[in-house]
Amino acid sequence: MYTQLLATLGVILGYFVVFGLVRKLIRSLGQVKRVPAQRVIYINKYFNGLCIFTTLVLVSLIWSVDYSNLMLFASSIFAIVGVALFAQWSILSNVTSSIIIFFAFPARIGHRIRILDDEETIIGEIVEITFFQVLLRGEKGETIAYPNNLLLQKPVILLSNGNSNDSPKSRIEPFKLP
Repeated sequence: MYTQLLATLGVILGYFVVFGLVRKLIRSLGQVKRVPAQRVIYINKYFNGLCIFTTLVLVSLIWSVDYSNLMLFASSIFAIVGVALFAQWSILSNVTSSIIIFFAFPARIGHRIRILDDEETIIGEIVEITFFQVLLRGEKGETIAYPNNLLLQKPVILLSNGNSNDSPKSRIEPFKLP
């Protein structure tokens, strides 16, 4: 019983250490990529949920929760997440795409992009990147909501006008976290 308590305390302490390191990594990455603070908060919430889930699984294993029920639960969750990651119109697919956009997409808020869609070419300035969609300001001032998962599937061209004073980085407000 004491070993289980100590192991549980170790896992909980590990959660705080790992999440603290992940939070610092995401924050520094956000500063390097000049990502707005609200976006960094979204990504931190996502990884916090992932860390909490992992901690709960580890604690349940320490306290000898019935493995067959745990494996059934875990396989069900993995099946749902697996389908969601690959389903084109899934909400989780957009959330996952949002995470990928945060870490790997070359365009940032303030950049002008052209999306080569089958039906229509979309041109606009990125105004906001949320968990589900990228909001663009079109050439006529209209707001265009484009799903994150489609943004990763379609060719995207970064547009620039060659004027260094009007570069997208100069229009992004400084990074601040509360």
